[in-house]
Amino acid sequence: MNGELIWVLCLLAVAVVLFATGKVRMDAIALGIIVAFVLSGTLSLSEAFSGFSDPNVILIAALFIIGDGLVRTGVATKMGSWLVQVAGNSETKMLVFLMLTVAGLGAFMSSTGVVAIFIPVVLSVSARMNISPSRLMMPLSFAGLISGMMTLVATPPNLVINSELIREGLEGFGFFSVTPIGLVVLVFGVLYMLVMRFLLKGEDSGQLRDGRKRSTFRDLIKEYRLTGRARRLAIRPGSPMIGQRLDDMKLRERYGANIIGVERWRRFRRVIVNVNGVSEFRARDVLLIDMSAAEIDLRQFCSEQLLEPMVLRGEYFSDQALDVGMAEVSLIPESELIGKTVREMGFRTRYGLNVVGMKRDGEALDGSVVDESLQLGDIVLVVGNWKQISQLAQNGRDFVVLNLPEEVSDASPAHSQAPHAIFCLVLMVALMLTDEIPNPIAAIIACLLMGKFRCIDAQSAYKSIHWPSIILIVGMMPFALALQKTGGVDLVVKGLMDVGGGQGPYLMLGCLFVMCAAIGLFISNTATAVLMAPIALATAKSMGVSPYPFAMVVAMAASAAFMTPVSSPVNTLVLGPGKYSFSDFVKIGVPFTVLVMIISVVLVPILFPF
Repeated sequence: MNGELIWVLCLLAVAVVLFATGKVRMDAIALGIIVAFVLSGTLSLSEAFSGFSDPNVILIAALFIIGDGLVRTGVATKMGSWLVQVAGNSETKMLVFLMLTVAGLGAFMSSTGVVAIFIPVVLSVSARMNISPSRLMMPLSFAGLISGMMTLVATPPNLVINSELIREGLEGFGFFSVTPIGLVVLVFGVLYMLVMRFLLKGEDSGQLRDGRKRSTFRDLIKEYRLTGRARRLAIRPGSPMIGQRLDDMKLRERYGANIIGVERWRRFRRVIVNVNGVSEFRARDVLLIDMSAAEIDLRQFCSEQLLEPMVLRGEYFSDQALDVGMAEVSLIPESELIGKTVREMGFRTRYGLNVVGMKRDGEALDGSVVDESLQLGDIVLVVGNWKQISQLAQNGRDFVVLNLPEEVSDASPAHSQAPHAIFCLVLMVALMLTDEIPNPIAAIIACLLMGKFRCIDAQSAYKSIHWPSIILIVGMMPFALALQKTGGVDLVVKGLMDVGGGQGPYLMLGCLFVMCAAIGLFISNTATAVLMAPIALATAKSMGVSPYPFAMVVAMAASAAFMTPVSSPVNTLVLGPGKYSFSDFVKIGVPFTVLVMIISVVLVPILFPF
């Protein structure tokens, strides 16, 4: 063992200890590794920074942006709603359906891509179910890794091993040769995570930093006595409202009707349009109305204005929470608006929002409050576009926003662009499946199209990238080159071959799995497969047995990167959102890796006899 190899192994040990203790940021450790390799002369400057030129780093960054585009357009929230609908309030059902869905999709596309897409979905689901994201993030990453065991094309290591078989003049694996093993691992993986998820603890997503629980739409509707006041009315052809401006109609004075928003057909779909005093109505518009005057005859109102009642799902537009927001606000002491009514200050014209409720001395006032003089200490409930609420909060000249409901986390600033976001996602997946265009280029094309369609903007795109994860990946990549240059990988492989080579095929399968898992801690699973595939075939030949079980075990082991957050980009992706430490992956990943090894050693020889 030469001096350079000893230095690399010592540096590796120091890095692992620092990762495990969690006292130093992982990205800082990664940058320190780069510095140490260059200053010691182990790697040249270009070799140490080679990770920054790795296409997979660009791919991961692009997938962060695409995931943010799905959040901003509400696609991720819709997927989360579907999962919640299917699973109900059962965390167990949610975990099962999540893992099955991710493993199924990952069988035909990049597991890294699938996990990146589902991260915002899991965050949304966690908020809806009021559970910690950590309870679902690690099952998400495990399902992404298991997806590599589902089909031949699910992950590059499978293709590498298959190519080695063909190069040796043997028949390659079939498309679904790995599927039976992958399905068994998936079943055990689901059962395993159902038990072990209780070891993953974190703050409830519905809790604020001070420990108080946020109000929901339902809470505010009850507190301000808005139940039964919402109406959804369509403008029929020939209505006198068509072409009229909102202020000219005097609907609040005549009918007690406060228009919150308008659903309008635009490019073959309905979108929510914010309204103000100069908004004009069109035929087929659907009005979202707050009827604050209980004595008004709704039938007379509809008859006079040629309106048609429509179905309203959810209490007081709660089903429109992606577009229509709520907030509690209060006047600041220095405001010149104290003593004025909502009508006098022209609140809707000035701020683009509607006042629908008011609390005074902790009690909600009944009926319309537009003619009530505002006093210091009054709390006003406003309803309208989330963007307008945000602008009111940033203004701070007259009002201060006291409370935003829980649904603000699901607000979608580009909700109307959801079809475009889905198109970009489908196009990216299609390009990846063709293998004609490299995956990073396919992801960049999708990012550029999302920008073109206004699903994202430049500021949100750069903010969406989890830079600590990117730096961590880049910093760990030089270890692979350092170990190869100093002979470390060859030394480990030779030692393990001496231990298990003459003890029978079953023990040798176990040794190969352990070897792959150990090497996979420091280098990519693709590089591990490249290194181990010829060794596995040569070992089978020397033992006089079939090479297929040995090749298949290497394929399974290469995908079994469960033990550390740096074992696979899939694990690194969930590290931040799940608020995991290095030790979380060790205590959950190591036992499951042993379980996968047992399954592989027992099941592979049955499917591929010696």
